[in-house]
Amino acid sequence: MGHSTADVTAVVPARNAEHLLPRCLEALRQSGVAEIIVVDGLSTDRTVEIARAAGARVVSDEGRGLPWARTLGVRSSNTPWVLLVDADVVFGPEGVADLLDELVEDGYDALQAGLESVAGPGYWGQALAHHHRTGRSRNWFGLVATIVDRELMMGVGFDDSFKSGEDIELRWRMRQSGLRTGVSRKVFVEHRFAADDFDFALDQFLMDGTGLGKMIRKHGWRGARLALLPAAAAVRGSALSLASGQPRWLRYYAAFCWYNYAGLVKGFAS
Repeated sequence: MGHSTADVTAVVPARNAEHLLPRCLEALRQSGVAEIIVVDGLSTDRTVEIARAAGARVVSDEGRGLPWARTLGVRSSNTPWVLLVDADVVFGPEGVADLLDELVEDGYDALQAGLESVAGPGYWGQALAHHHRTGRSRNWFGLVATIVDRELMMGVGFDDSFKSGEDIELRWRMRQSGLRTGVSRKVFVEHRFAADDFDFALDQFLMDGTGLGKMIRKHGWRGARLALLPAAAAVRGSALSLASGQPRWLRYYAAFCWYNYAGLVKGFAS
C-alpha cells in the first residue's frame, strides 16, 4: 500500500493526565507509530515522568493552551502523517493502521476515529458518556483521535485564540478550503473521561459554550446559527431520554443547556 504506521507520529497534548496517560501511550506504542510526542501543559503531577518512561519525546507548550500544544506537536514531528490523540483516548491494536488505510484509500485529508465514550459510576460522567454516544455530534469531525497529512496541517494551522471549540473552527476553515474531513465508521477508540463529577461536567459545558461564542464573534452572521446548537441538543436529548424511559438524564440536559449558554455569552463578549 505504500504507507504504514511507521509513517505516523502521534501527538498527545496532556496536562495533569497521569491517570489517563499510561493506557493511551501503551496503545500507541503497540500500534507501531514512528514516534510519540507528548506536549505537556505545565503539569504538576507525574505526566512528564510517565511520558518519558513510556518512551515518548516530551516538549512543553509553556502554558499556551491546547491549540498551540497541537501546533507545537505537529511542528516537532518528522513523518508524512500526524495522529492527534487526546490523553483520554485508547486505540485498539490495529486502530491506527486501519485509520491510516481508510484515510488514504477513501481520499480523506483528515479523518477522526469514531468515539466509544465510557465513564465511571458518577451521574455526571455517565450522563456525558450517554450524550456522546447518542448525540449527533459523534459524527462531527474533530481532533480527539485524528490522522492528518502533516504538511496540510502545518498550512491550515489552528486559531490560537480558541482555548476550546478550536475543532469546530478548524472544521469550518478546512471545508471552506475544499478539504475532505470525516469520522470513521470502521475504526473506533475508547474515549474516557478524566472525572465523573459535576465540576468536570460544568467545565466541559462552559468550555464548549465559550468556543461557540468565539465562533459567532469571529464568523458573524455565518456563525449565528451555532447559537441554536445547545438548545437543539438539549431538546433532542431530553426527548430521546423520555422516549426511552430514562428521565434521569433530563437534569443533565437542563444543566448542559444553561451552562453552554453561559459560556457562549462569555465567549462572544471576550
